Amino acid sequence: MNKSMARKTTDLARREGIIFILSAPSGTGKTTLIKGLRAAYPELRLSVSCTTRGRRQGEVHGRDYYFLESKKFAVLKAKGEFAEWAKVHDFFYGTPRRPLEQSVRLGQDILLDIDVQGARKIKRKYPQAVSIFLVPPSWRELQRRLARRGTDGEEIIRRRLVNARSEIRNIIKYDYYVVNRQVRESLGLLKSIVEAERAKTFRVKRWRIEPLYWQQRELGHD
Repeated sequence: MNKSMARKTTDLARREGIIFILSAPSGTGKTTLIKGLRAAYPELRLSVSCTTRGRRQGEVHGRDYYFLESKKFAVLKAKGEFAEWAKVHDFFYGTPRRPLEQSVRLGQDILLDIDVQGARKIKRKYPQAVSIFLVPPSWRELQRRLARRGTDGEEIIRRRLVNARSEIRNIIKYDYYVVNRQVRESLGLLKSIVEAERAKTFRVKRWRIEPLYWQQRELGHD
């Protein structure tokens, strides 16, 4: 959707923001597609998770993660500041709750890059969130992609493949799935999902089309 088309849509209706969830096994190409999706929709906000693990080379606080000490994470968790959280390999990870609720309220879409466990918790708290599962075109192709990265040893690759089998079993719990054969094709499908979800009438909070506007006034919804 170009900027002029987005303005026309906004002129017709004011809607709530959408929480988009994208999950995928390691090596499926999720990072590349997220970059492409955000380039197509610069207004799409990216949720930044909190973690207690150390910062890796090249990572930036507030961009890749919010790097917190364990005590700080525990305080936020106790206050209910996380929409979901989990312990992974001795470290805690959590999705801040306030940015999600702020985005929905202000009509700004937000994208979450989280695993199957986190996606399940988010959908439970925010049923109108849109969950998308990204899968490789074949098992052999996933193995090839993991090996081609050259960053992991054989044991880590084997572990990632075992995890992938477990994760893929959850695909039927997602709203959509996209097979990542080619980046351009997969990005096109993701954009179609975004457009379709933005056009759903149940998300509209206020109509600006005259007959619907007056109908809302009569019903006391404005």
